[in-house]
Parts: sequence; structure tokens; C-alpha cells
Amino acid sequence: MQLGHDQLKDIDGLTFYKILGSGAKNGFSAKPNFGTYVLLCNWESEIQAESFFSENNFFKEYQERSCERMTVYMHSAEVHGTWDGKTPFQKNAELAMDKPIIVLTRARIRFRKLLSFWSRVGSVSQSLESYDGLVLSIGVGEWPLIQQATLSIWKTQKEMMDYAYKNSKHREVVALTRKLNWYKEEMFARFVPYKFVGVWEGKNASEFMPE
Repeated sequence: MQLGHDQLKDIDGLTFYKILGSGAKNGFSAKPNFGTYVLLCNWESEIQAESFFSENNFFKEYQERSCERMTVYMHSAEVHGTWDGKTPFQKNAELAMDKPIIVLTRARIRFRKLLSFWSRVGSVSQSLESYDGLVLSIGVGEWPLIQQATLSIWKTQKEMMDYAYKNSKHREVVALTRKLNWYKEEMFARFVPYKFVGVWEGKNASEFMPE
């Protein structure tokens, strides 16, 4: 996957991208998962994205090496912070409490804070598993241990916020983030998904779009 950087330069309509690996189990692990990757892209239009998916030789090679692929189409609704000093996503959608939402949290962890961070993040990922409102969640990152991100899909924004503000483990880690100054850089973004295509763990991707 990391060999893809040269191939993803000067792609028509592609304004920002990240090639992300994942962790073991549900992704929230210091151990890598060499079987699951995420290609996160920001496009000027869906037409340009579709052209890339259908015609780009490098992306076709990704598909040939994959047994499954799921593509999620989404509009940006809320962004705070930066990624590599940039704010890559511009708001073009409105959130609704009773509609699906995708949440992206990303951080560059300070090297001297790695032990403190990883000793606590496991309890938060485990607390996610008991929430009915969670459709899918995976921990990903640009580099193991240091540059980490979380992508989660929720049935509704209300259920996501119930978890974020009422779950004790999550609230504890949010407080520790500020107190212990874990992050050198961070970004939090919310998106409105509108189309799911492909397969994830044997399940048709259209089933991930809650009605």
C-alpha cells in the first residue's frame, strides 16, 4: 500500500488522500493487521472519484490483490483541527440527530506519551462493542503506534453522542487527552454517508446504510 504514494500524485480531482493500515482485532491495537487497509480520499466531485475507481491502473491492482472491498461515499459536515497542518475537508452537508453519521478522529501522538496512551486506549475500544447504535468501527493509522485514527459508522448522530458523552471510559480518555497532552496534532470530523458499495467481512455493503 505504501508504494502507492507516487501513483496517487496529480490525479484529476483528488485534493487529499491518506493510505492507512489497521490494527489487529477491531483495529485498536499496537499490533498491525496486514490484511485490512483504508484509502481515504477527498474529491472535487463524485464523477472524478468514479473515474479513478474504474480506470486507474494502480487502483485496479489494489482490487486484484483484494478478496473484499467496500467503498463509502460521504459528505463532510463538521471539521475541527488539522491533518499534516491542513484542514482537508470542507463542510458541504448538514447533520441530523436521527440520521446516520461517520466519525473520524485522528491524532499524532507525542513520542514520550506513547506508553501512557496505549495503556489506556484498549478500554475505550472494548466499551464500543456493546453499543447497538454502532454499525462499524475500525482503528487505522499512517504509521504504527504514532499516527492513529478511528473511523466509526453510527445508525444515528444521537446514538453516537450518547456514547461520546455518557460512556464513562470514553469521557475518561477525553479528559486524560487534555490533562496529559498526548497529541502533537489532532483532527475530529463528522460526515454524512449517502452510499455504500462492495462487501465487508462477507456482508453486502448496502446493509451498512441504516434506514
